[in-house]
Amino acid sequence: MDTTKTPAANATEADATPVDLDKTEAAQPAEAEADSVRTDADPEDETFAEDADEDEAQTAQPSHVGSAASAIVAAGLGVVALSGSWVAGIVSERASVAARLELSQAADANAQIAAQFVDPWHTTAMVNGVFSALALIIATFVLALPAFSTPERVLPTWVRSVSWAGIGLGALGVLLFVLMYFDLLLAIPKAAGAGA
Repeated sequence: MDTTKTPAANATEADATPVDLDKTEAAQPAEAEADSVRTDADPEDETFAEDADEDEAQTAQPSHVGSAASAIVAAGLGVVALSGSWVAGIVSERASVAARLELSQAADANAQIAAQFVDPWHTTAMVNGVFSALALIIATFVLALPAFSTPERVLPTWVRSVSWAGIGLGALGVLLFVLMYFDLLLAIPKAAGAGA
């Protein structure tokens, strides 16, 4: 009896061992697949990938710092041209002094008016006209720049608005320059009876 039980027990153990090995081998690949799925769908990796995509998009987008600065400069020049600048004041005073020095003692009233009023007036108009023309050129260049660069480049709305303001101020300044320089805005004062 002891002999029959021992082989039977050995047979049961032998049968149980291969089944256990099969189960263990089947369990190991399943766990490996689950680990790989977890690794592929790791939220930290997805966040890192999204951050990398955003960084690439930001570096691919062109910077508009130069265009924005140029638009602000153009609008500033337009304001300076309309309100007057210290450069125009200095040049006007110099023209006035130079014209007075050229006057003789016996100069008539109209010559004195021209020396003290007309020459500084025209000089101021010319300086303001230069500022206006610069504002107009710079603002137009800023608005036209995207047409000559990559098609994807689009200026921000506020840069376009400031550029259009610079164009408007520059055009108004150029118009005032023409009216002032050719005495169309205000007539030159004349002395009554200067020829008598």
